[in-house]
Amino acid sequence: VTMSPMSPVSLTAATSSDEEDDSDSSTKPIRSEKKKNPASLFQTGGDPPKEKKSKKKGPPKGDESEEETSETLQKNSNKKGKAKKSKKKEERPPSPVIEVENLEEFVLQPAPQGVTVKCRVTRDKKGMDRGLYPTYYLHLDNDKKVFLLAGRKRKKSKTSNYLISIDPTDLSRGGENFIGKLRSNLMGTRFTVFDNGANPDRANADWSNVRQELSAVVYETNVLGFKGPRKMTVIIPGMNADCERVPIRPRNDNDGLLMRWQNRNMDNVIELHNKAPVWNDETQSYVLNFHGRVTHASVKNFQIVHSSDPDYIVMQFGRVADDAFTMDYNYPLCAVQAFAIALSSFDGKLACE
Repeated sequence: VTMSPMSPVSLTAATSSDEEDDSDSSTKPIRSEKKKNPASLFQTGGDPPKEKKSKKKGPPKGDESEEETSETLQKNSNKKGKAKKSKKKEERPPSPVIEVENLEEFVLQPAPQGVTVKCRVTRDKKGMDRGLYPTYYLHLDNDKKVFLLAGRKRKKSKTSNYLISIDPTDLSRGGENFIGKLRSNLMGTRFTVFDNGANPDRANADWSNVRQELSAVVYETNVLGFKGPRKMTVIIPGMNADCERVPIRPRNDNDGLLMRWQNRNMDNVIELHNKAPVWNDETQSYVLNFHGRVTHASVKNFQIVHSSDPDYIVMQFGRVADDAFTMDYNYPLCAVQAFAIALSSFDGKLACE
């Protein structure tokens, strides 16, 4: 079974009928409110929740323009107002020009609201052991092709362990370019993403140097084993009232994102899922609408959404050539989170296509 990037028909049909059908008014107003400000989906920490949701988001940040941009983003992804906007889609540079002055800061900062950060992942299998341990590179998908991150699996680890670096030539654990890592469980079905902080064993008195967990990914096999569309759950820290990531610094393995999620202790934790593809009889394959950003069918193609607003694509990833993939992410994800989630999909047990 392949996942074909073509034929968005079933998806667009679904979204437009939503709009026309007024009978179910209970869901309609909520949809349109959500559209205005997807940021509220990810807000957890900070002030008492009620105030924060209604008041805090508005005026101080000059939010009107942000709301507009995120709305046009939505429209775009729904293929409405197509004539005018689709041209924009095909041009190479991503919507606003993205400035990467301080690379380390940029890759850990959430994408600006209303902006899709469009990237490209390339896989390099050349060289002696790169066949087994390819290096993955992340660049901005614009004219300048700005380098963002490199990732590679460590050789001597019991479980899959990928180092992520802001230097394409230095992928060592001890170097100052080490910015994060992705670690799997023994089965290779659950992954945790850490920043470059210290192991809890080496904590200082106030715990401030301890590594943060940036996200976790859980893959479930389906009836077809790993051969059909996969089910992914992505767990990330929530955002506070100032739209900053709530730091999650587990003191031990029982306090991490995976355990919190498993125990349904969801304070300051957000759960996302991959959007379920739709079976298409004509092409005899599962399809998702990637709006021209993905050209090759692959089980690795996915889109990550929040169940309260499946039209807002938090991240999408898909193949465009044998060793090239596009990876686009939106608020609240940062480049390290999105890249690590993409790396998890390459891992051994999952990657058998």
